Amino acid sequence: MDLINRPRRLRSSELVRGMIRETRVSKDGLIYPIFFEEGENIKAPIESMDGQFRYSPDRAKEAIDDCLAHGINKVLLFGIPKEKDEVGSQAYAEHGIVQEAVRAIKEEYKDQIYIVTDVCMCEYTSHGHCGILCGHDVDNDKTLDYLNAIALSHAEAGADMVAPSDMMDGRIGTIRQTLDANGYSNIPIMSYAAKYASKFYGPFRTAAGSAPSFGDRKSYQMDPHNIREAMKEALYDEDEGADILMVKPALSYLDVIRALSERTDLPIATYSVSGEYAMIKNAGKAGLIDEYGIMCESTVSMFRAGADIIITYYAKEIADAIKKGDIG
Repeated sequence: MDLINRPRRLRSSELVRGMIRETRVSKDGLIYPIFFEEGENIKAPIESMDGQFRYSPDRAKEAIDDCLAHGINKVLLFGIPKEKDEVGSQAYAEHGIVQEAVRAIKEEYKDQIYIVTDVCMCEYTSHGHCGILCGHDVDNDKTLDYLNAIALSHAEAGADMVAPSDMMDGRIGTIRQTLDANGYSNIPIMSYAAKYASKFYGPFRTAAGSAPSFGDRKSYQMDPHNIREAMKEALYDEDEGADILMVKPALSYLDVIRALSERTDLPIATYSVSGEYAMIKNAGKAGLIDEYGIMCESTVSMFRAGADIIITYYAKEIADAIKKGDIG
């Protein structure tokens, strides 16, 4: 048999496979999410997310040291306040939980750690929605002023980047204007540009106590059926001044990541969310899958789809896998 085309020639050894690999994975593109709650001396296991914890700010060093030990130097912070109210006032309080966590980390580590903060209201409101209510509806335009206050308070505390996750129309532009007007024009915005109304958020909502007390978030988060709408949302955010565009969740929306990568020159992030993490973790514990192998393979799929940045609860394990050469 005389074969001209033999693709197996370039699969014959690890050396040649590494040389021609199309997707290159780096730990520099990994961000690890951390939950902080009010109080002291807290490191509480998150039952819905095995291996994850909620920390008090005085134990931030423990969380950050562990990240650095694995080569992870970028984190995304979420806050869980003791008190919630209708307008989520602890989200923009000078001494709110995220603000205090940012200060504690920056005081200890200075520029060793890059801190991204989640800008939203659902963890802070008594009703669990991502904005200000007018009856049972979230009032888009009233919410913008509160999001501005949250983003500004994070920048004042020392955050390196803010990440609005609320999906209100126009929030990127108004946050950009607020930051610029207050001397924070160098603070980037990572926009949750295409955040879908997904069932994959369940473990996070349990961890953060952020499930809505009534209804759902389908009037402001995106319909999972739509991809053209995601492009429109993302490009609006780019026009309003976003520096990074995010697709959330990741694994069920790889096609959205790919489509967006072909429409923009901005860096693209994706959030491998709590439900994705929990499925892999729990199936692995049950002996149904190879947890480590699936973690590696799914990570490659996100980068291959076009993501430059992955926010993931597996960040530390992925960094170790990259170092070992199990993810190239």
